[in-house]
Amino acid sequence: MYVTTEPLRGAARSTAKVPSTVLALGMVSLFTDISAEMVTAFLPMYLVYGLGVGYLQLGLIDGLYTGATALLRLVGGHAADRTGKPKTVAAFGYGLSAVTKLGFPVAGGSLGAIGGLLALDRAGKGIRTGPRDAIIAMSAPPDLLGRAFGVHRMLDTIGALLGPVVAFVLIAVTAQAYDAVFVVSFCFAMVGLVILLVWVQQPVGTPAKKKISVREGLRLLVRPEYRKLCLCAMFLGLATVSDAFILIAAQQRTGVSQDLLPLLPLAIAVTFLCAAVPVGRLADRVGRWRVFLVGHGLLLAVYGLLMSGLGGWPVLLLALGLHGLFYAATDGVLMACAGPMLPEEVKASGLAVLQTGQALARTVAAVLFGVGASLVGLGPAFAGYAVVLVIAVVVSWRLR
Repeated sequence: MYVTTEPLRGAARSTAKVPSTVLALGMVSLFTDISAEMVTAFLPMYLVYGLGVGYLQLGLIDGLYTGATALLRLVGGHAADRTGKPKTVAAFGYGLSAVTKLGFPVAGGSLGAIGGLLALDRAGKGIRTGPRDAIIAMSAPPDLLGRAFGVHRMLDTIGALLGPVVAFVLIAVTAQAYDAVFVVSFCFAMVGLVILLVWVQQPVGTPAKKKISVREGLRLLVRPEYRKLCLCAMFLGLATVSDAFILIAAQQRTGVSQDLLPLLPLAIAVTFLCAAVPVGRLADRVGRWRVFLVGHGLLLAVYGLLMSGLGGWPVLLLALGLHGLFYAATDGVLMACAGPMLPEEVKASGLAVLQTGQALARTVAAVLFGVGASLVGLGPAFAGYAVVLVIAVVVSWRLR
């Protein structure tokens, strides 16, 4: 009871100045994340233990899962700026992700079909992310951006928390009828889309339709501070191990039963839920970039735990909790760092450029980690990434 009520009470106090559009977008993300996490929570277990996929194949699938959002973030951001209708572009992305859920029952055990559906789902995420974050950035006052993104990410994380639970209950009740999970997932995604269409308002300051090219978004990179931010985000992204490997390593190296693997994301989501708003407010107060880099220090601690060889529930919960704090200190905080640097007329494109660079870097990181883990094992692979992460944090601190 404490976990589910206290963050919401805190949110009620801290969202008093957050615009209703941000809250509505948070509800959209809540339902969308229930839908998404219902599917993704059991995929690592299904792929590794059900289909016998190795680390290399898991890295390739996970890289595809991450990389499918990359270039389409640019497309979504550019379309939002060019049309002056970020809400419409975001709605298309949410709709695309929703309809893919109905394709999984047809895919069966085909890795190619599963990979293609995951790519389409992430394509929808890529298209909607830039316009959605631009709406938040244009709707909230500059001095409250960290809090606004924190509130949105908190509601998003409530969905991430509920998704695995709903999937676990459905599988238990229906005797592992996975088709029911996909159909219910589609229904949750459609609820999110309806909320977007009905309750999310186009920001008052949204620039009118304007003929701009993708080059104008990329041209923002001539700005020294923004260029440094993008380079640092990419470098840190290259040192970020994907969630699929974090969960697999946490389960294997702590000796927890593989049957509990679909529920492990709950520990990450609970921590993120409790910390998103307080960390966003802290970032507004003490400096967003400082908090962003501290978050990567927490990720380094996760790597240390997973390569230490220590086992048991305390180590597992500590590692997953620190991973949730990493997300709270980096996800929305990075967008809050970039928002004030970007002109209103190309804000969606600018955020999309930053997100694209980070997503491409994490795609490469997922594939390389899969290669490393298949050759030398999980422990040495985490050790190598820990070294790269230390270098990336030091370089990023000196650059900015």
